[in-house]
Amino acid sequence: MSGKLKIVRERMTSVRSTQQITSAMKMVSAAKLRRAQDAITQLRPYAVKLNQMLKNILSNVDGSVSNPYGTSREIKKALIVVVTSNRGLAGAFNTNVIKAAVHSIDTVYADVRKNGNLSILCIGKKGFDFFRKYYKDCTLIRDHVNLFQDLSFNNTSKVAISIMDAYAQGQYDAVDVAYGVFKNAATQYASRVSYLPVQIEKSQTKSRADYIFEPDQDTLLQQLVPNILQIQFQRFLLDTQASEHGARMTAMDKATENAEEMIKELRINYNKARQEAITKELSEIVGGAAALEG
Repeated sequence: MSGKLKIVRERMTSVRSTQQITSAMKMVSAAKLRRAQDAITQLRPYAVKLNQMLKNILSNVDGSVSNPYGTSREIKKALIVVVTSNRGLAGAFNTNVIKAAVHSIDTVYADVRKNGNLSILCIGKKGFDFFRKYYKDCTLIRDHVNLFQDLSFNNTSKVAISIMDAYAQGQYDAVDVAYGVFKNAATQYASRVSYLPVQIEKSQTKSRADYIFEPDQDTLLQQLVPNILQIQFQRFLLDTQASEHGARMTAMDKATENAEEMIKELRINYNKARQEAITKELSEIVGGAAALEG
């Protein structure tokens, strides 16, 4: 019986140690979440308004205006940007982002992949590890796997510019981004959006907005479109970063609660085993005393 008590004690010690780790990780993620949440909540309204403005302007400009990022063409070559975290222990967060990318690959770009013209750019090690293992027939781009180490706009805009240049030069006919969308600390979800070409909204009415451009349309759009696309790309990264920390904080909180429940169950089992051992010892003592008296 002492052996059983020892096993239960060792399990309780192990679970307590794990609980301390999950509790510490929860606090670290909570601190990081505050900073990440501030960053995305400050950028998102600005990025959304700029994106709406861009689509509105492009839907009303003259057809002669040059816009290399809004020209749709037959999709023969495509790029999927998959934005995941570098570390796990974040619940189903990374899995959901990967699923969103895989769904797009297996449906929208199935023929492109079959022809060997699908490229996957992985930002974050979790996505890279998955696609390196299961999508060997695709061109895997690993140049920016560790981009999360520095999410300053100067750094992330370089990646966005390289993607935009590749699209403008005809290396890709479509660019999609799979990333995590941050709603609040407890809710995050995966999304897949079309990044290039810029989706121009068709007006439901025959009337057109009468914009006054200063300088001319070409000069303005050459500056405006790339800047807005860079900001959109920054939004994808900041959204994913906040989602990662929110998902990890939630997962570690749940793990800490589960550890506490497990400790309670182990303590009950330990007390039962201890009570059983004491009862057995008392029975042996009573039995021995009765034998001596007889």
